[in-house]
Order: sequence, then C-alpha cells, then structure tokens
Amino acid sequence: MSALSIEDDAPFIWPGDDTSRAPYRVYTDPHIYAMEQKNLFQGPTWNFLCLDVEIPNPGDYKTTFVGDAPIIVVRTKDGGVNALMNRCAHKGSLICYKPRGNVQELTCVYHNWVYNLDGKLTGVAFRKGVGGKGGVGPEFNADEHNLVRLRVDTYRGLVFGSFSEETPPFKDYIGAELIASIDRVFIKPLKVLGYHSQMLPNNWKLYAENNKDSYHASLLHVFHNTFGVVRPNMGGGIKLSENGWHHLSYTERTPPNDDETGREKVRSLKEQYKLHDSTMMEHRLELGDLVTNSIQTIFPNLVVQQILNCLAVRQLIPRGVDSSELIWTVLGFADDTEDMTALRLKANNLVGPAGFISMEDGCVGGFVQRAAKADPEARTIMPMGGSGIEPSAGSRVTESAVRGFWKGWRDCMKI
Repeated sequence: MSALSIEDDAPFIWPGDDTSRAPYRVYTDPHIYAMEQKNLFQGPTWNFLCLDVEIPNPGDYKTTFVGDAPIIVVRTKDGGVNALMNRCAHKGSLICYKPRGNVQELTCVYHNWVYNLDGKLTGVAFRKGVGGKGGVGPEFNADEHNLVRLRVDTYRGLVFGSFSEETPPFKDYIGAELIASIDRVFIKPLKVLGYHSQMLPNNWKLYAENNKDSYHASLLHVFHNTFGVVRPNMGGGIKLSENGWHHLSYTERTPPNDDETGREKVRSLKEQYKLHDSTMMEHRLELGDLVTNSIQTIFPNLVVQQILNCLAVRQLIPRGVDSSELIWTVLGFADDTEDMTALRLKANNLVGPAGFISMEDGCVGGFVQRAAKADPEARTIMPMGGSGIEPSAGSRVTESAVRGFWKGWRDCMKI
C-alpha cells in the first residue's frame, strides 16, 4: 500500500503489514483524522443513520452524522427514506437544526432556499428580485444546486447511508453469517425505549477497537464476572466477516433446568456481593438460544447489542481527533408486555454512560489517548490469538477482531 497523502512533513506510512502493531499516531494526528472523513466515512462504507421506527410518518426527519458530515434522514411522502447532506447549497448553513421533527419541505432559515424531501431545490427567495431589480440571472439552474444525496439501504429496521457508489448492498457488505446475527436479535418490529448519549475523551477508533476487544470484558468489567454475565470459561466465540471488517462476540449460558422455565436468576461468584434488586439480572430466553451477551460491530460506526434482555444499538460519532460521541438507542419489541418492558429498562442499568458493565469503557479510551501523545511513533502490541485475522470458536481470548478493524481501516484509507 502507498503512503497516506496528507499535507504533513512526515507522511504517515503503516509500518509493514502487521495489523497487530498500530502506531499511536493514528489516534492523535489531525491530518489522519481529516483524511478519514473523505476516504473512510465518505468512502466505500455503510454508516448507521437511524432506526426506521424513529421516522414512521411522511415528513418525519432525524438529524445525524456520517463522520463530520451533518445528515438529514427523512421519510418521504411515498414511504421511502432519503438521506441528505444537512447543508444548504447557497451558503452552507444547516437546514435542520433540531434533532428531529416533521416537515412538508426543507427550508433554510438563513435565506429561505427551499428543497423538497428528495433534496431538489424548489424555491429561492427573491429569485426574480424586487421591483424588477436584483434576483438571480437567467443562467441560474436550480437543478444544479440540489442537496447532496446519499445512497440508503435499510435492513431489519436499521437505516444506513453511503456516499460511495462502490459500496456493495448492505447484505453483501457484512456477509451472510453476520447478517444472520442481526436476524437473530431483531426478530420482530422494534420500539424505542429511550436514549443515552455520552462524550468520550478519545479518538473514535479507540472505542471502535474496544468493542472488538472481547477479552477485556472479564478483566476490566468486574461486574461481568461477579454476577455471571460474561466469564472466561463460558461458551461462545468470535465470528468475523470474510474481509475482517465486521465482527460478532458472544457468550452462552448453560441450559436451564426444567424448573427455570426459560429464565435464569442472578448468582454471585463472590458471596460478599449482593444486589438489592436481582430482577435486573433475570434472563428470559426470548431469542431461541442461550446467548447471554452478544456484541456485533458493523464497520465503521455501529454496535448491535444484546446483553441478557437489554437490546440496543450504539452509534459512534467522531468529534475531532481526540473526542467522540456515543449514542445508545435502547430498544424493545413493539409487542412487549409491560412486564417485559420493565425488565428491559431494569437491565438497561447495565449499560450506558454509568452502566454497571460499561462505565469503565467511557474512561479507558481517554487513558490511552492521553498516553499516546507521549510518542506517536510507538506502536501497540495486540498478540492475543496470534497475529492473524480469523474467527475463534469456543474462545474470546483473542484480538483477532481488533486486527480486522485495522485491516478495514487500512483498506479504506489505502495505506
């Protein structure tokens, strides 16, 4: 691969082909961050935008981001979904500045340029001037000034956008085995139960790596081990897409006894620790298997989560070279009973910014970010499971999926 083409006195070259040795510079260099916007986020990737259920009616919209690029996702009058750059063609102002709403058309508040829900420019204030003076000339062609429109693909209620015509259809993008993992979780129509949002004091890639690093779970997250959600000796493993970009990490519990009727009560491996309300840890087997913990990543910015009965998607948004935002959308099924919804919301205490098994993830990336600045040319060491990029049946003590992330990053960045 060639060197990254950036305006820098020391152009970045990945040292060799070993994806188990990532240079710390990839987390700290603003030139690399800038090139990611073009080559990766606006390159041949599918970026998660929103959930289909969040924009149910014609004119419903939600604002989001693909990398740094602000995006409007809107339901069209015929029931389709459009993804449009949230940037007026005139002066570049945001068009939709509220997180969500319902509109008949898209109007820029700055100079009142108007677009339909397909992004077509339909109106320019004072186009003919006032009193026969001013206005735009006859050479002005409105068709040349529509909003930038992304490709859209929707699967199981997940809405994705891509700037690239080279990106294959979403099902081909992640492959049959990992599509089956989405099918496994999203078995019925979804409903949104709520949101978490947190700012992370680190480059977006550190959190992306963290989700693919399965073996830290029983070390960093003591709650996991103490109450038996994830233990090193549990069944499960790591699955990878054929190109290594996307992954699934999962753990399985032992089959329930006949008297458990598909539920597993909380148990502590350390008798001195107890929960006042153990129902938070109750696991109802609703997905047809014994999986207690399923973390699936879709490169570059989505995590699909099932932890016991807590379902969610996590969207990762870069906010500069040393900051990122994580948005958790907590989910249930549309036909959930009140009792099931209550269980999901209780289990939601496990995750989010202050979650019992995820709050540590909100700070460890910052620890790396701060230390990485000391010597950007030094390199990480990721030897768990060897140096290759392959699935791991029966073991999660591997960094194979992290190495797969760096393969995807290098593929997109062409280095």
